[in-house]
Amino acid sequence: MKLHRLTVLSSLLASALIMAACSSEQAPAEQASTVSTEKTGAAEQTKAPSQYDAKTFYETVTYGGSSINHTGDAVLQHSDETGVFNLYKVSLVDGSRSQLTKSTEESLFAVSFFPQDDRVLYSADKGGNELDHLYVLELDGNVKDLTPGENLKAMFNRFSVDGKYFYVYTNERDPKFFDVYRYDSKTYAREMIYQNKDGLQPTALSSDGRWLALSKSNNNADSDILIVDLQSKTPSPTLISKHEGFIQYSPESFTPDNQSLIYTTDAEGEFFQAYQFDLNTAAHKPYLSADWDISFIYFSDDGRFRVHGINADASTQITIYDMKVSQPLNLPAMPAGDMRGVSFSDDGKRMAFYLNGDTSPSNLYVYDLEKNDVRRLTNALSAAIDESDLVASEVVRYDSTDKLKIPALQFKPHQASADKKVPGIIYIHGGPGGQTRKGYNPIIQHLVNHGYAVLGVNNRGSSGYGKTFFHLDDKKHGEKDLEDIVAAKTYLQSLPWIDDDKIVVMGGSYGGYLTMAALAFTNEFQAGINIFGVTNWLRTLESIPPWWASFRDSLYAEMGDPATDKERLHRISPLFHAKNVKVPVLVVQGANDPRVLQVESDEIVAAIKENGVPVEYVLFPDEGHGFSKKANRIAAAEAYLKFLDTHVRHASSAPQQAAQN
Repeated sequence: MKLHRLTVLSSLLASALIMAACSSEQAPAEQASTVSTEKTGAAEQTKAPSQYDAKTFYETVTYGGSSINHTGDAVLQHSDETGVFNLYKVSLVDGSRSQLTKSTEESLFAVSFFPQDDRVLYSADKGGNELDHLYVLELDGNVKDLTPGENLKAMFNRFSVDGKYFYVYTNERDPKFFDVYRYDSKTYAREMIYQNKDGLQPTALSSDGRWLALSKSNNNADSDILIVDLQSKTPSPTLISKHEGFIQYSPESFTPDNQSLIYTTDAEGEFFQAYQFDLNTAAHKPYLSADWDISFIYFSDDGRFRVHGINADASTQITIYDMKVSQPLNLPAMPAGDMRGVSFSDDGKRMAFYLNGDTSPSNLYVYDLEKNDVRRLTNALSAAIDESDLVASEVVRYDSTDKLKIPALQFKPHQASADKKVPGIIYIHGGPGGQTRKGYNPIIQHLVNHGYAVLGVNNRGSSGYGKTFFHLDDKKHGEKDLEDIVAAKTYLQSLPWIDDDKIVVMGGSYGGYLTMAALAFTNEFQAGINIFGVTNWLRTLESIPPWWASFRDSLYAEMGDPATDKERLHRISPLFHAKNVKVPVLVVQGANDPRVLQVESDEIVAAIKENGVPVEYVLFPDEGHGFSKKANRIAAAEAYLKFLDTHVRHASSAPQQAAQN
């Protein structure tokens, strides 16, 4: 199957912390989902596990990409086994691999094989600047940039059902708006088929190239769907989600017969449910329902299979539905874990996918539908690591200061006990609106392996727990959600195996912001690790990348408009209250970050130094909002552990009293 589903950015400052660990966020058209609810990993140990250094943890290989070629016998994959992400062709017959590219600087991410030969589409930016271009790797090894130019961003959408064309969104005409181009699959000649004059976000195309679905973000609680008939003489968007009040609508996929659009909406309750819009009659009807958010729906190219996922308590439950027999595909027994990147061969005989668990990084599998046989094709975990030394998470809930139940993932070190208490790390995801999810994270596993408990908090404002929970922090950032972080400390202190006086905060992007807020506005924590976190909201909101223009109103509705909410944004920005930071801080930043500019970290480091407080700064000149190069991820992981050992594990005093703002 030629991957075509484009995931729209749902959280504009979403943390790249997990991407840095797993690099799945940059892999096009991949979704994470849980196959089994069984706990992964070994049973509780009574003795200390073997401990591994950061280099050993990052000997683990990160894989992504699952496009199957036209002959159905190979998968296009990207892998960081050389230290930088490169492209590989993996045999579905025997698992043998051939390296297709040999980049030593920029990370290359697999997009798709071509429909009728083994040419390859891939994406890459420059040093993490997120200005992705789309490239073709020819059969003779030559590379062509299909989206040449400066300061543009390109996104692949899909191939046409007959393979003659493929479709790409780029903002080359206007950096604020993405137009839609159709490329000839043989000559690469292209034509703009939709000029985006209205600041809408293209999201889905029908396989015959006729219908385009677009999203309009009105604010962070309200959005619309519009469709365009690209074959009309004057293509123009038509609103199909007319409504009153605040309701979200999100296009998912056109049906294989191109007669309907499947979309999700929270119109009928707390969670996103799926509906079907008939393109001929304009009628809407229910399509799928669940007790949680329906996260995604897409179809195999031949229309036989539908894949959908439900975000259930930080794990997505997947269903692969056989449309031919109108029942779910009965998969054979497999290891527990998260499934993602489900892709089918053109003849429908093979299915490629990845499995990922808390203690097991993503591995590529192939399922032979005729033989009902599943085989693993990769071994991602470092051969030096015994999986039983790693730790599976437990979903827990604790009371915040206002008694609101806060969900979290808890990692208890094997060596922790009432007789051997361990320090605790409150690990905060990105956003606003992100979610800490189950799955392998070498950052967490490395720290837990070395005796640090980790509590991955899904504070109010996190996605996945209903729209009421999601909006509880609107224009209350650094206030109500910060109370959830403080309450997480109280929860950790209630555990008999936690050292009460050694609890720290750590997070990336928005989680980095909450980390700095916890240090600037409370005196609760012994130290903090800020990974490319916002420290000056006025500057960040005024300098958002131009390609976020269609989401600007939504972001301002949630965070505040710097023109009208200046006083509040100043009040919640840690930079202006850095004098209150009295405990050690580690700051880690990518110089090319377009979301959280380097100056955010430069200035907070300088301000904390003026307090005479220990502050360490790790700056990667060749990274952006997340770290893709293995050497940099190792350096960051080593810095985290060294900092924590120095200022937490071996520190004798409780947190210093910080001035309250």
